[in-house]
Amino acid sequence: MKNLTKIVLAVGAFAVAGTAMAQPKPEQYVKHRQSAFALMGWYFGPMAGVAKGEKPFNKEEVTKASALVATMAKLPYDSFPVGTETIGNTRALPTVWSDNGKFRELGNKLSVEADKLAALAAAGDEAGFKKQFGVVGGTCKACHDDFQKK
Repeated sequence: MKNLTKIVLAVGAFAVAGTAMAQPKPEQYVKHRQSAFALMGWYFGPMAGVAKGEKPFNKEEVTKASALVATMAKLPYDSFPVGTETIGNTRALPTVWSDNGKFRELGNKLSVEADKLAALAAAGDEAGFKKQFGVVGGTCKACHDDFQKK
């Protein structure tokens, strides 16, 4: 009886794990990547005023915002599988799929540069933060230029 219980529990666990790891639908990939990019913009935008010297450097605020940008920068790049090219209202260009190596390279660069921005913010390095903000913005722009519809 004990063995039968163990087998039933093991089969149930595998069934639950299989369900939890089910392949997302194409629409879910699009929603995931668009949400990550939208949140990056949401937190990145307000830091621009600080980087331009139009707003005061507030360590707590830029630390929070830059940490969230750094987290979001790691999320969207696995959400561009083949088959999602024309799903929904996407601004992704076909080059995302035809030159996926470059696309992922830029995504990795964004993640690295955003991590540096977050570290500078947390350290309270205003000058370093402002300089690195420009680097992160340039990395975003490079990807937008080649992989996003205008």
